[in-house]
Parts: sequence; structure tokens; C-alpha cells
Amino acid sequence: MEPLEHPIAKGLPATWAITQTEMYDEPFHVPDPDEVIFEERWELGEWFRSGMVWDIEKGKVFYFRPGHETYPIYKQKEVIQVLANACQWMGGK
Repeated sequence: MEPLEHPIAKGLPATWAITQTEMYDEPFHVPDPDEVIFEERWELGEWFRSGMVWDIEKGKVFYFRPGHETYPIYKQKEVIQVLANACQWMGGK
């Protein structure tokens, strides 16, 4: 499944920006995800898998790193959409 086809990305543009964020970089030491939904990229070539999902036994895990709580990122419409979509997807709706 292509990332923008995943239910967590429903209703989002192909690319969107979070203008104030804290930069994270790979490698990010987590188990290989079943899918990478979002990636972040910075001007100097750094990148980060900022949205990943795992199916674990009878449940699902979604990791999302939109930025740092110091900035008003959780009021950004795209971030709110991601969180709403993730809740619906993980809840089986």
C-alpha cells in the first residue's frame, strides 16, 4: 500500500509541512515497521520515519512524531487529521 493510500493518510495532501519542529534523524532504533506512512526530510538531507505502523498479535501500534510540544503543532489541521484517522483505523472503523 502506498503511504498516501493508507487510511491514516486519508484526506491529507501528498506533501505538507510542519513549520516549527524539532529535527530527528535516522537511524531510529525500532523494530522494522509493517508500513511507513510518513517521512520527514530536511534541507541538509536528514530524514526520519515519522509515521509507522505495526500489527502486533491482535492489536495495532501507530507511532507518529509530528514535532515538539513547545510549538503549536497539535493545533495544525493536518496533524489533527492524522490523529483522527489513526484513532479510527486502530479502532477498526
